Amino acid sequence: MINVFVLQNGRLNQVNIETRADLEKVSPVWVDLRDPNDEERSWVKSMYGVTLPDEDEVKDIEASARYYEEDNGDLHLRTDFLIEEDDGPSRIITVAFILAKDILFAVHSEDLPIFRLVRMRARSRPGSITDYKDVLLDLYATDAEYSADILEGVYQTLEDVSRSVLQEELSDEDAAGVLNSIAREEDLNGRIRRNMMDTRRAISFLMRGRLLNSEQFEEARQIMRDIESLDGHTAFLFDKINFLMDATVGFININQNKIIKIFSVASVAFLPPTLIASIYGMNFKVLPELDWSFGYPMAILLMLASAVTPFWYFRRRGWLK
Repeated sequence: MINVFVLQNGRLNQVNIETRADLEKVSPVWVDLRDPNDEERSWVKSMYGVTLPDEDEVKDIEASARYYEEDNGDLHLRTDFLIEEDDGPSRIITVAFILAKDILFAVHSEDLPIFRLVRMRARSRPGSITDYKDVLLDLYATDAEYSADILEGVYQTLEDVSRSVLQEELSDEDAAGVLNSIAREEDLNGRIRRNMMDTRRAISFLMRGRLLNSEQFEEARQIMRDIESLDGHTAFLFDKINFLMDATVGFININQNKIIKIFSVASVAFLPPTLIASIYGMNFKVLPELDWSFGYPMAILLMLASAVTPFWYFRRRGWLK
């Protein structure tokens, strides 16, 4: 799918493209290609002289391949964008940006919520975008806002987890659910941190290349400051996640120790009855109580008393709680 956007009266408007003739009629500032087919690739190459990277090239994560300038002056950037969905795990989508002929070309495999948000804002905020570099910076700024919104969700989830961990009694089933939630939030927090690191590298490349005017340079610096603040939040969340993980594992160990304590108390309590039964089970010819008619009831009562007495003592000391 190919989406073309033009600037009209200071607004970013989308133009429907169904044929090559439709593409020839417009002067786009942003050409957004989602999983383009061979025909759409040939249109871009023949009209603008731009060769779009294939899927393997987009996913290339070597530092030398992510940001570079061709001999003809075209700039190539590979930037990661985060997708977080309620009904599935979060994932990273790599987008290939090409800055050529005063046009921003974007190639990606899936539609991204950040791209949809930029398109919606550009239509409602006239004058916010003046050229193709503004589109790219707006995508990066929206990416930082999107990550901040996801971090707020992580905060809320961890607050709910904290209440579960600090409740009066945490069962093993509750602990398993807590560990599952913590693992999900740790993975999401790590993806946000990686996403912000990649965005910082891309903006640094643009700033070092002196490709931005004074207003765009200041906007890039503001995006970098936003990313720095998000780094502090992700670091705090990692500490909170580690604390909740340690606390949950500690409660699990306490529950296991309670079970082991019960077995330990039971084994100690039944040692005296076992000793008495062993004594009167010895095969000696001469035992004082062997011919005593009350010997058997006396042994039973003695074993019961020797079993009850340790339990009474342990309960009095509070060891059975």
